[in-house]
Amino acid sequence: MGMISEFKEFIAKGNVLDLAVGVVIGAAFGKIVSGLVDGIIMPIISMLTGGVDVSGWKHVINPAQIGADGKEIAAEVAIKYGDFIQSIINFLIVAFVIFLVVKAYNRMRKPAAEAPAATPEDVLLLREIRDSLKK
Repeated sequence: MGMISEFKEFIAKGNVLDLAVGVVIGAAFGKIVSGLVDGIIMPIISMLTGGVDVSGWKHVINPAQIGADGKEIAAEVAIKYGDFIQSIINFLIVAFVIFLVVKAYNRMRKPAAEAPAATPEDVLLLREIRDSLKK
């Protein structure tokens, strides 16, 4: 079997198509949740914390060097831990919103009715024997 035919067989499997659809829908849903976080939730958190911008927090190792003419000679060297903290906060909020959406979806979806379990063959045989003895 050639590589091209193997590739065609791989692509033709339903799992690959399902995965592709899931990735596309997941990316679109991620944009929706990010918009919710950036546009609604983070302004509320900013209001509650007095407008504190965590993303600007940093530890300056070497400050920027400014020349006599006011131009920057050497850039500032800093550890920007605020961006990392902001990313963690965003991740936790996005994960929580996705959790709430999935929880609401599962609550709305009705569980499938379970089919009654088939009676084992030995029980059926015993019932036949019991019925024949009653006669």
